[in-house]
Amino acid sequence: MTWIGKKVVVTGAGGFIGSHLVEALVAAGAETTAIVRYNSGSLIGNLAFMDAESRKTVRVVSGNVEDSDFVYRTIKGQDIVLHLAALIAIPYSYEAPRSYVHTNIEGTLNVLEAARRYDVARVVHTSTSEVYGTAVTTPIDENHPLQGQSPYSASKIAADKLAESYYRSFGTPVTTLRPFNTFGPRQSARAFIPTIVSQALERDEIRLGSLTPQRDMTFVSDTVAGFMAAATTPGIEGMTINLGTGKTYSVGWFAMRILDLMTLEKPIVQEEQRFRPGLSEVMTLVSDNTRARDKMGWSPKISLDDGLRRTVEFVRMHRSFYETDTYVR
Repeated sequence: MTWIGKKVVVTGAGGFIGSHLVEALVAAGAETTAIVRYNSGSLIGNLAFMDAESRKTVRVVSGNVEDSDFVYRTIKGQDIVLHLAALIAIPYSYEAPRSYVHTNIEGTLNVLEAARRYDVARVVHTSTSEVYGTAVTTPIDENHPLQGQSPYSASKIAADKLAESYYRSFGTPVTTLRPFNTFGPRQSARAFIPTIVSQALERDEIRLGSLTPQRDMTFVSDTVAGFMAAATTPGIEGMTINLGTGKTYSVGWFAMRILDLMTLEKPIVQEEQRFRPGLSEVMTLVSDNTRARDKMGWSPKISLDDGLRRTVEFVRMHRSFYETDTYVR
C-alpha cells in the first residue's frame, strides 16, 4: 500500500515511539495528524526533535484522549488511526492508579468509538508485554495468560479487551500490537537504558533497582516498522501481534554491556526506592514473534549493540534532556 494521500492520525505523537512513528509516516508521504497532550506552553514533546521541514508537513493537534468530543472531531475523516497515547510509567501507576484508568481505558474507548462511528479503515491499538506479567512459559506467545501485576498493566489489559470487544461486537478493524520493551533515541530516563547511559555520563556510580529482571529489547525503528506493517497488512483485523526480538537479558547485564560500549568502569548500586513491590515485579519477558513474522513479514533489523550505540550517542548529545540526580518515576 502506498502511504501517499492516506490520512493518518497518531495519538501519543509527542511520546518516544509516537514521534519516531510520525517521522516515518511523513517520510512515506502520509497526510499525518499528530495528537499531543494539551499543555499551556504549546510544547510538542519529542516531535521537537524532528527536522523543521518535516515538522511543517505535520498537522499537530493538542488535546486529551480522555475528551470524547475532541477525539471524535480529530478522527473524523481519517483513514488510519495509530493509537499510542497512554500513561506508561509503572512506578507512577502505584501513586495514581485512577489516572491510568482514565487515560488508558477511557481514552482507548474514545478512540475505538470514534473509529466505529466514522468507518476508519484500520486502527492499530498499542498494548505492552507487561500485560503478560512474569512468564509462565517462554518464549511468550499471544496466547500466554494475562496477569495484572501493576495498575499500569491492569489498565492495558482492560484497554486490550476493549479493542477485542469492538472487533467482535462491531467489526471495527482493529489490530493490537504488543511491543516488548523498546529503546532508542528520545526515550526518557523513566526507562532503564537511558537511565544507565545518562548516569554513566554524569555520575560516579550507576543507581538502579533490581538487576535480575530480564527484558527483550527492540530498537525503536524496528518497533515503528511494526506499526507501519500493522496499519497496512490485510487480513490481521482482530489479531494481537507481539513485537520483540526473541532474546532476553537481565537489567544488570545491560548495565555492564552499556558501560563496556562506553569504555567506562563504574560501580552499580541498588537503591530501595527503585525496586517494585515483590509481587508486582515482572521477572522475565521474552517474545515469540512468529505471528509478526508470518502475518506481517516483520522481523527486527537493528542489532542490540548498534541500537545501544545510537542511544548512547543521543544521550551524549542531549545531556540536558536527562535528570540524573533524582529518581524519575
